[in-house]
Parts: sequence; C-alpha cells; structure tokens
Amino acid sequence: MKKSKIKLITLGCSKNRVDSEHLLKQVEKSGIEISPESESVEDARADVLIINTCGFIKDAKVESIQAILEAVEAKKHGFTSKVLVFGCLSQRYREELVRSIPEVDGFYGVFDIEQVVAALGSCWNSNYETQRVLTTPSHYAYLKISEGCDRTCSYCSIPIIKGKHVSVPVEKLVSEAQYLALLGVKELILVAQDTTYYGVDLYGKRCIAELVKRLSDIEGIEWLRLLYAYPAAFPEDLLEVMANNSKVCKYLDIPLQHVSDKVLRNMKRSVNGEQTRRLVEMFRRNVPGIVLRTTMMVGHPGEDNKAFEELLSFVSQARFERLGAFTYSEEEGTWSAHNLRDTVRAEVKEERYKRLMELQSGVSMEYNESRIGTKEKVLVDSVSDRYLIARSRNESPEVDGEILIDRIINSSNLNSKDLIGTFVDIEITDADEYDLYAKLIL
Repeated sequence: MKKSKIKLITLGCSKNRVDSEHLLKQVEKSGIEISPESESVEDARADVLIINTCGFIKDAKVESIQAILEAVEAKKHGFTSKVLVFGCLSQRYREELVRSIPEVDGFYGVFDIEQVVAALGSCWNSNYETQRVLTTPSHYAYLKISEGCDRTCSYCSIPIIKGKHVSVPVEKLVSEAQYLALLGVKELILVAQDTTYYGVDLYGKRCIAELVKRLSDIEGIEWLRLLYAYPAAFPEDLLEVMANNSKVCKYLDIPLQHVSDKVLRNMKRSVNGEQTRRLVEMFRRNVPGIVLRTTMMVGHPGEDNKAFEELLSFVSQARFERLGAFTYSEEEGTWSAHNLRDTVRAEVKEERYKRLMELQSGVSMEYNESRIGTKEKVLVDSVSDRYLIARSRNESPEVDGEILIDRIINSSNLNSKDLIGTFVDIEITDADEYDLYAKLIL
C-alpha cells in the first residue's frame, strides 16, 4: 500500500520552524512520508500540502496569503489533494480566511498542532513531544523555550495572537536538547518572544541563566546562542554565564527599537533612553568582546526629526555589530493603532530607514574590517562551487553575514562536503559590509 506523502512549508520566524519540526515528528512516526521542505508551493506534489503561516506584520501576512492561494491553485491542478493551514495568520484571522478561501480543507491556530495531526489521520503521541524532524542543517537547531508574551508594547500583535507568556519546563527543554544532540546538533539557538523572561511563570523568577547552564552540560552541544532578549529588567546573571561559560557564544540579540524617551514611552517599552544607553554599556563592560545584534523601528508615532537624530547619534556611538530596522505600520488591534495617529508620512519613514541603514553599513564595514588577519574557529554550514560557507560564534544563521572560505586557494581536491557540520580553523583575509572572506588553516 502506497504511503501518504505530505509537504510542509514554514513561513515566518524560527519559532514557527520549531512548531513545524514537532509536527513532522508526529506524522513521521505514523508512517507518513515527508517530502523535502521548500519555500514555495510551485513544486508541490504531495497528497497533503501544509502551510505554517505568519501573521505578525503586513508583509508577512501578504506572503502567507499568497502561499495559501498558490497551494489552492496547486490543488486545482491536481498536484495535491488536500491543503491545511495553521499558525499565526489562521490563529488571528480564521473566520475571515474560512469565508474568503473555502478551497482550503482546514484552518488551524497556533496551538492546534494536535488537530492538524488528527486531520492527517494520525494521533498525537506524547512520547514524541520532545522529538523533532530537523528542517535546518543537522548541526544546528532552534530551541523554543517559551510561548506568548506578557509585554504590552503598543505596536505589537504577538500577545493578541499568542497570549500570555508560558515557559517550557526546564526538564522538558533539557530532554529536547539531548535528543537534538543525538541527531548531531552542535549549536543550540534559544528563541522565544522574550527569552530573558524565561521561568517567571513557572518558578517565580527569571531562570534563563540557570537554563543556559543546564543546556551547556549536554554532551555534543558546543555552542549556545540567545535571540530575542528584552531590555527591561535584564537579568545580569546571564551576562556572568555568557562571560565565563566557554560554550555560550558572546552574542546577544536584543531588539531595542529606539532611544528617544518620547518614542519609547509611546511604544510602551518599559525603559527610557538613559536606561537603554546604560544597558549597552553594561553589556560591553561585563562581557568583553560581546557581539550585539539589535533592531530599530523608524516612523513610530511621536518620532519627530529630533527623536530620529537622537536615534542616529545613539547608533553611531553604540557601534552595534549587527543592526536591522523596519518602518512602523499600524497593526489592527494594537494600542498604537487605536490610540496614536500615524503622523509620519510614508516617504519620511523610508528616508529615515535609508539613513539609518547607511549609517549602520559603515559601522558594520568597520567591524568586519577589524577582523581581517584574525584566526577563528568556525562551523561549516554548506558548500558552493567556490566557497565553504561558515559562521563563527559572532554570526547567527539566517540573519547575519557569512564567512566564505575559498576552496580553490586551499586545495582544488578538498572534499568540502565532508566538512559540512564540522568546526575548522580559518584566517580572515578580506571583508565587505556583510560577509567575511577567509582561508583554511591546514
């Protein structure tokens, strides 16, 4: 009897990816065949096509709707017989989606993975709850340590979609990490809506430092990396672990969003500009050599020219090694959308965005150039015709630049594919504003 085959497309953030991987494990153990994941439904040829959607901001919602429509088209042409949709978009807009795209066979929310499994003719098995089918390269994985958020940032729809902060118990996370290590995972990347709030609901205090220490004891895990920290009441004991535990990357992703008191107040970020500046100083002081990644928002209501110039000055002084930015857009249901007029014109937002990113481009270039001539241990992610593509402790996958190791100047006979997922020593030879270039130290 022919096995049923599914293809799953994951859109949005790494937290969605973790959900997809848990779903795939549940269907795999029931004998359902899993087609290789792709970012497009154009090559969809499977009995069931599943889309894990994102509904966070406008662009993500548009991408998710487009993917659903393409899946429906694939069903119409006989490439698939069933289309299932779950995740953030259908959590937030299920009724509207059911009415507007009736060709979809089922819409499910963020917390409805068990129902998706049931729709595939299988049953949820709690024995597999800490196991996953990796869709990342097998040497790194994301570990989602909590769901939801207790913050009340005025522009953010996450609490509307995912509800209050709920931590995953430590023992369950350790079990999941041990399983990932058995699969060959060497780098664990901790993710959540707010990683630094971990444990408050379960243990009455922030336990992120303790969790990181527990995970670092797992044999096979060589690097631990933290994303999505929050600036308010930052747990300083985490910095002590980061500074002294050799497995913890001196790398922190912490979206600061702005530095103007007025803008931060309108954003309801629970910190002011001076606290934000002191926080960055504390990071640099307590963890020498730390690499900081942040995100800034331009054009939020209340951001006048003075506030924007203050932001530029801050970014120039703070010298963030990595910085991303986006322009404010109203998200229905949020406090900002209900209570603040979007007074910054679209063309002004775009101009500010470009100025900020031009400034950061120069900062990033200086940082990358400072690494020329240094020797580093890197983890090889993949291989191209010309390069081994790798990262050091200072680069997170998918969001940061890469280290491109020239295969030709080392050896034309180098069996590069054998090096994927291994650590190698390199010397950095050149840089641009995004990527670094290197040669192997043989």
